[in-house]
Parts: sequence; structure tokens; C-alpha cells
Amino acid sequence: MNTPLKPKHGQKTNQKPKANKPVVKKQQTKQPPTHKVQGEEVAAVKSGLHPRNRHRGQYDFPALIKVVPELQSHVMKNPKGQWTINFADPIAVKLLNKALLALHYGVTYWDIPEGFLCPPIPGRADYIHRVADLLLKENPKLNPSQVTALDIGVGANCIYPIVGVTEYGWSWVGSDVDPVSIQQASLIVQSNSKLQGHIEFRLQKNSQHIFNGIIGANERYTLTTCNPPFHASLADAQQGTQRKLTNLQANQRKKGRLATPTLSHSRLNFGGQKAELWCPGGEAAFIGKMAVESQQFAQQVLWFSTLISKGDNVRGMKKQLEKLGAQSIHVIEMAQGQKISRFIAWSFQNAEQRKLWWQAKC
Repeated sequence: MNTPLKPKHGQKTNQKPKANKPVVKKQQTKQPPTHKVQGEEVAAVKSGLHPRNRHRGQYDFPALIKVVPELQSHVMKNPKGQWTINFADPIAVKLLNKALLALHYGVTYWDIPEGFLCPPIPGRADYIHRVADLLLKENPKLNPSQVTALDIGVGANCIYPIVGVTEYGWSWVGSDVDPVSIQQASLIVQSNSKLQGHIEFRLQKNSQHIFNGIIGANERYTLTTCNPPFHASLADAQQGTQRKLTNLQANQRKKGRLATPTLSHSRLNFGGQKAELWCPGGEAAFIGKMAVESQQFAQQVLWFSTLISKGDNVRGMKKQLEKLGAQSIHVIEMAQGQKISRFIAWSFQNAEQRKLWWQAKC
């Protein structure tokens, strides 16, 4: 197991406050804009890949090919003379993921069934590094044994627990509504000695529940993570996949490469089973349900978190969490190339309660 990595490093007003309402002084800083959450100032951070992310810069294709030789036949040069792959080719994308996990995380076996989600590892790793910062900020002397994380919708790929174990030594529970996903993720763990004993899986038997049926009565989790389903229906999911393929084709034609993938041949790249891609009401409905359920486990989970793909869903989620009594809410934006993503993290415990949580974990 690797040793956990450590980081290297308002406007004034003359109006009098209304009676019975405390005045919260804003910090005078030139940092990114902040928003108040029940007396706390929380910065919205936007930057490139995290400094500890192993995927900053160009891919080292010679090294990647060395660990997964099958990747070599899929590597080509772009018009700028840089080595790359055809990201519209599902086989190439899967082999790249396999090589990245082998080279950077020491994962000797990794595979997913056809048609299951094959996520971009750099962005997934960024999520883990940034939630790690959230924990390290509160507890700079964080010990791996103090962290137990729950990944909602772990999928067949098991990416979040893999990164969390190999980079920080955390313990994980992965839940999913799909038995095939649980079976494949379990096989990945069983096939890699460095993951064994650090990750367990639980089948969510009720698709209407998120935390209920997974978190035990006497269990406590430091953190939850989630990549929620994005679309509201299968038709929406298929249209979204086709848009991505069309955009990839147009981009590659501009660069002098011809790519004509079809929807059926690209399932591994932009694929995913029903639970991975869509649910009634889409992302907004799913994270809204997550917010409501999280309140039931307010004293059993220190920090809840989830990715939010649609920026328009952030405001509604924040308002809902405030109404539910969340004491601290962080919205962290991440940039990978031209793509902007974000996650929201919240806690129902105030700063003093969180401090006591860490003390109890020592």
C-alpha cells in the first residue's frame, strides 16, 4: 500500500442588520467568489487537474504500451506529431484505461463487460484528490485508518475505490443496484493483492433507495462519493451518446483523421447500463433524492458528496441542502482540458462537531 500523499503545499454595506440575525463578516480576500452557508464562507474552486493527479501532461505512451502491449496497435500520431489514440474507438479507450491503471496504480487486472461504463480515469482521479483535500484541510495529520468511504454506484469499473486505496490507503464500500457490476468489481479486487482487504461491495436491492439498505445502523463513514446517472430516459441517453460521437468525428476530421464509429460499436466508450446512465427525472431527481436521504444519516456520515454534470442543477441542490439543515456546503469545480465538471460536498455537522469526529477517530 502506498504511503498517503500529503499536499505540497464582500462588499461592505452601511445597512444595519435586522434584529435577531447574526452578522457574518466576509473575509477580505482576492480568492475566488464565496457563498455563505449558515455562517461559513465556502470558496468555489476552479482549476486544472489536481497537483497530485498522476495524469497531468501528455500520456507516456511508450510506458503505457510496455505494461499493455495490445495498446500499441491503437496508438497513432496526430497532425501535431503527438502520440494519441482514437477516442471514438471503444477498444482503444478500454486498453488505455487498462494501461493507465497498470502503470500508475499497480492494478495488474482490470476489465469491464461489454456495454458497461468505461470512465475517463484522469477526471475520476481528480474527484478523489479534491475530496482528499477537503479531509486534509480539517485533519492535516490524517491517517488512512481514519477514513472509510462509501461509493454509491461503484459500477463494474470500480475506479473511485481503486484510486482511493492506491493513493491514500482508505477503506471502501462500493454499492450498486446491478449484480453484474458487483460481480465484476469484486473480481477486480480479488485479482489485485493491493486492493484485497480494502474494498467490499454491497448490492442495493431497492433501486428507489440510495443510502437506505447500504449503511448499517452502527456504521460511520468519513465520506461518500457518487457519479450519478445523467439522463432522464434511455432515449435521452442514446441521443447523448450519438452527440458525443458526432462531436468526436467532427473534431477528428478537422485534425485530418477519419473516424466513423457507430452507436453500436461505441458502447464501451460512452456506454453504460441503465443504472449508470439514466433514471426517472435524470440527474436532478437523483441528487435531490440523495440530499433527502442523506439527512437520515447526518450523524453517521461526516461528508457526503456527488458529482454534478449539469451546472444548472447546482443552485437547486444547494438550496435543498440548506433547507435540510446542512451546516457546510462546498462546490468544487474541476477543469480537464475544455471540459468543466464539479462536485458538491456537504456535512450536517458543524465545525466543532467535525473536530470531535476526528478526535474520536484517533
